[in-house]
Amino acid sequence: MPPTPHTDTDEPNRAADATDAAADPVTDEDPVDSAALLGSGLRLGYGEGVVVDCEDIVVPEGEVTALVGPNGSGKSTLLKGFSAELDPMDGTVLLDGEDVQTREPKQLARELGLLAQENDAPGGLTVGDLVSHGRYPHRGFLDPLSSDDEAHVDRAIDLAGVDHLRDTPVSELSGGQKQLAFVAMALAQDTDVLLLDEPTTYLDLHHQLRVMEVVRTLNEDRDVTVCVVLHDLQQAARFADYLVALDDGEVYDWGPPEDVVTETLLADVFEVDAAVTYDGEPRIVPRRPLD
Repeated sequence: MPPTPHTDTDEPNRAADATDAAADPVTDEDPVDSAALLGSGLRLGYGEGVVVDCEDIVVPEGEVTALVGPNGSGKSTLLKGFSAELDPMDGTVLLDGEDVQTREPKQLARELGLLAQENDAPGGLTVGDLVSHGRYPHRGFLDPLSSDDEAHVDRAIDLAGVDHLRDTPVSELSGGQKQLAFVAMALAQDTDVLLLDEPTTYLDLHHQLRVMEVVRTLNEDRDVTVCVVLHDLQQAARFADYLVALDDGEVYDWGPPEDVVTETLLADVFEVDAAVTYDGEPRIVPRRPLD
């Protein structure tokens, strides 16, 4: 079953409410049964140090799920576990019911894409060249781009809004333009599940919104399951269908944004005294840091 949400004595019905909300709002389907990704008994870390330790964590199929939490809470580590970049110390990660660790890497890359937090491109590579690299799981090592590959590249470039930069070297792009180019590369991979690690960090507001609009379009128009790490809690609540709030490597709460983003969450997890109101979408007004 999905993780039990955090409760305290001030909110005695919160666990039941959030658990009910975690089910599909139309069908009331168990989210575990409809999971694109399911971490079970999952412990992840480096060397002897455990960073993530959670009983169950669910990324529902066909939805946008945002991972939120303070620095060091395990968000990026969890994505590495989801994508088989990091072997679990214990537990399993299932993609459509099959262990990601048993998948041949190229097969996994046809089903699941990961845009890491830090990305570099070889010198001299143009945006078009970079995006075409997203087609590597679908081609032989020396095979040229097929007409189908080129169609996917064109579609990804158009969706990311970087067609005017196609012939520009990646080294000449601004930070926001470069991030959109790497987003386009991930889109060209044409997977059913896409993981994005802090895709809006260091971007100005215009490019942040552009990236998040691409995410929503990809989900709504092509039914791609997205799991994205975001630092901006208000942005996460606005664009995501579900939030997973991590605290010190454990799931603090899970569910729709209106159930997860509360003043209690801000105080317990982010150590911030804040007012949270809803008027179509959440509005968070920080007051002061808590000791």
